[in-house]
Amino acid sequence: MNALETMTVAVLGGTGPQGRGLARRFAAAGLRVVIGSRDAARAAEAASALAATGAVRGTDNEQAAAAGDIVVIAVPWEGHGALLASLAPALAGKVVVDCVNPLGFDKQGAFALVVEEGSALQQAAALLPDSRVVGAFHNVSAILLEDPDVTSIDTDVLVLGDDREATDLIQELASRVPGMRGVYGGRSRNAHQVEAFTANLISINRRYKAHSGLRITDV
Repeated sequence: MNALETMTVAVLGGTGPQGRGLARRFAAAGLRVVIGSRDAARAAEAASALAATGAVRGTDNEQAAAAGDIVVIAVPWEGHGALLASLAPALAGKVVVDCVNPLGFDKQGAFALVVEEGSALQQAAALLPDSRVVGAFHNVSAILLEDPDVTSIDTDVLVLGDDREATDLIQELASRVPGMRGVYGGRSRNAHQVEAFTANLISINRRYKAHSGLRITDV
């Protein structure tokens, strides 16, 4: 694969908190970033707000998907399947990074939803047979990502997938963000518990008024 410096990172759902935050951090790391949204005007507005951070532009999701060499999926779970199915031709041959957490919320807090395919990552792989699908960035605090005063995101990012070259690339992408480290977390079939663990982190954050993340020891 080409070096990250020659690649464009597209973030679909880039006007939401997690998408905006990831776009901010990738741009600050010196990468070319395209923010995608259902509404091209909202994407352009989000990109304009990050103009001082780095090379960021905004457009609709379909054009962003076409522009990206690496395409990050950061949309709400409710629209995950429909979006990927509609963009399968544009995403063919690309490294697609799914960071969607299928979660529900009730009076007791967050909880993991049952996904027919096993996980959001496995659903993405089924819908995008011609793409190189990887899971990553599930457990990173959007609040920290978006905060311009936070200069280091001190967390490990578990990277999952069945394509060694693609997971290596996304480990490198994660490690370009100061404080972050990309760590291989297993094959796609292991994605469910990583996505579901976000519900535990939300509970931790509520109890301790924190923005918790993960650190893997002895690696």
